[in-house]
This record gives sequence, structure tokens and C-alpha cells, in this order.
Amino acid sequence: MRVLELNEETKQELLKNLLNRNPGSYSQYESTVNEIIENVKANKDKALFEYTLKFDKCELSADTIRVTKEEIDEAINSLDPKFIEVMKKSAENIRVFHEKQKRNTWIDTKEDGSILGMRILPVEISGVYVPGGTAAYPSSVLMNVIPAKVAGVERIIMCTPPGKDGKVNPGTLAAASIAGVNEIYKVGGAQAIAAMAFGTESVPKVDKITGPGNIFVALAKKACFGHVSIDSIAGPSEILVLADDTANARFVAADLLSQAEHDVLASAILITTSKRLADEVTKEIEGFLKTLERAEIIKQSLDNYGFIFIADDMQDAIDATNAVASEHLEIITANPFETMTKIKNAGAIFLGSYSSEPLGDYFAGPNHILPTNSTARFFSPLNVDDFVKKTSIVSYSKEALEKVHEDIELFAKKEGLTAHANSIAVRFQ
Repeated sequence: MRVLELNEETKQELLKNLLNRNPGSYSQYESTVNEIIENVKANKDKALFEYTLKFDKCELSADTIRVTKEEIDEAINSLDPKFIEVMKKSAENIRVFHEKQKRNTWIDTKEDGSILGMRILPVEISGVYVPGGTAAYPSSVLMNVIPAKVAGVERIIMCTPPGKDGKVNPGTLAAASIAGVNEIYKVGGAQAIAAMAFGTESVPKVDKITGPGNIFVALAKKACFGHVSIDSIAGPSEILVLADDTANARFVAADLLSQAEHDVLASAILITTSKRLADEVTKEIEGFLKTLERAEIIKQSLDNYGFIFIADDMQDAIDATNAVASEHLEIITANPFETMTKIKNAGAIFLGSYSSEPLGDYFAGPNHILPTNSTARFFSPLNVDDFVKKTSIVSYSKEALEKVHEDIELFAKKEGLTAHANSIAVRFQ
């Protein structure tokens, strides 16, 4: 990892460096993705079967594209029962946390006869994409599906690529069963996003698509947005640790590496006021790299997007932290709760030495589907609101409208919309 003095120049270089990881920077793949989408729109299942054979080396048909109950049962029985129990505990924590986010339809009535309100209903069908192979993460299944269930979505479908043998990752199937997925289809990549966005003979059209994926999946979600709602265009994983001299260097190093192991584009950043901590974290990282299984991926990640910045004071460190707006932010300072009050931009905040980021990935309950690439400045974690739609309710009595009709007519006329004004005026002529 590069160790740098934090100043305005190095901060701007960091932001520029991180911007290179944005999915929008990979426009060279857009034509390929658009071609896949158009093919699926035109040829539906036929296109899905062809792409699955081409990319996943698996031959599918209308009879085999949907995962059966027997396949789900087989997957669950193949897993360690203790792992199943842990997933169930995690699922309950996620459910309880998201239950607190629910909002109800409300109506406000006034004495003048006017009624205003907001009707809140779940979307009808939600779709979740789950990567396959080594990138299959059962935890993401729980995080994507449970908020939709809490919101009241009645039909949740999942798309995930099969292996050459036609089987789906057993952890994915077990998590889907625990979370309450209704239907699972063996299709991956941009073609899966197109199938859920537009529908095929086998895969239903959905109202919302969530879930992680590679650059082709991300660009497909971007291209289909508007035809269907999406969660976000997610970029590679990232962590920023904000620490002072009280932090444990071994803990900090371990936490940085926990995100760097995701892929070579993952970002791991330490911003600290302590040169001693910076030096010790560097040594600890070198030691961990000798034992960790994904050391080669971690090394590439750290070489490209790993930084340690030494700030003159904590305010400079906080300002830089807000500028980065990291997906995951750990605050390990003498008083992390006080430091947190000065943080404006972060996807999720972990406070203190024993709130390591993987706690949020797997178990605590808050969602781990978080804004990346500095979008925490204006986006939020996946939540129950993502799976509902809100409809305004307006009802005025004649008496209520009579009091304000001239104001409305004036407003409409000032905008040059006389038919608008007339719509109100005719009721009092």
C-alpha cells in the first residue's frame, strides 16, 4: 500500500484514482450488452438457452430452466447443518432490522373538507440477480430478498447462472429458501437482466431488479433502467478506515484486507493522524499476506487502489473521508461516536474496534447492499422503501376548493396554461 501525506493534491489524486473503477468507465462493453438485451427482447427463451450454452456450457430447455423443489432440497441436504442454522440466525437479524423501516399509508383530513394522503403499496414482482461460481454469496441473497418480503412483495423471482452440470450453487439455493424466494431460474449475465426486465416465455417480467454482478450485469441494469426499476449500478467493493493513535494496527490491517480480497478493483484506504499506526498497519498487512488464501488478488487490489494517508489533524482526516464517501466506513478513534457526528457521507458506518466490517456483511442486520463509487453522497443502502411505491391521494370538497380556486387559476394562467385554469374555474361559474 502506498503511504502518503494527506493534502489537497493527494486527496484529489485519490478521488480521480477511485473514479476509474466506476462501471460507467467501461463503455467498450455497452454495445455487447445492448446486443444481448435486444436479442432477448426479440427471441426470449430461445436467446436465453443459446447464451447459457455459450457462456455457461449448460444446455437448458423450457423444462429445465426453473429450479425444482427437489433440487432445492438436495442443495440444503448437501450443506453443513450448522451453516444452515447460521443463515437462519442472520436472516432473522436482517428481518428484524428491516421491519423497523416499514411505513404505512396515511390520510390527513381537515375541517374544510380536504383530504390528503399517501398510499404505500409493495411492488407486485421483484427480481434478484445472484452471481454464480466463485462469486456466489448466500449472504447477498438474504440481503436482497428479505427487505422485499418485509415490504410485502408477494412474488420474488431469482436468476442465477448454472454450472456445466446444470446445477446451481447449493448455498444460493439454501439462502433463497430461507429468505422466501418464490421462483428460481437458471440464467445469468446480461441476458438474465434482460429477461427480468422484459419477460420471456419462462421468466416473468418484474417491477424491480436488485443484486450484484459483473460489469456486463451492471451495464445491463443501467440499460434496462426505465423499463424496470433497479437498486443501483454497483461498483467494486471499498472500505475506508478512519483511525487515530488509539487504534489496534492488527485489527485495522485485517479489516482493510477483508475488502481487498473481493477482487482486484476493490479499494482499501486508511486515513489516520498517526504515523506510528500507518507504519504498524503496513507491517501487519505484509504478515497477513503470507497466510491468506486470496493473497494474489489482495496484492493487486492494494497495488492499484490501496492507500494509507497520514493527516495533520482529525478534521482534515474527516474532510477527506466525507469527500471519498466510502461504501464501508470504520471509525476507530478514542471517541468514535463523537467522530461519527461529523461524517456526512458513507454507505455504512462501523464504530469501534469490535465492529469489523464483515459483521455487517453477514450478521448484524443492516443491509450490505450499499452505495459505491462515492454515491453515498446521494444514495442509501438497500431498504424496504426500495420495494414499495407511493401514490398521492387528493380529495377536496366543493367548500374546500372554493376557498382557493382563484389562487390556483392565477397560478395556472401565469404559466400560460389556461386549460388548467379553466378546469378549476368551470366548477364555480
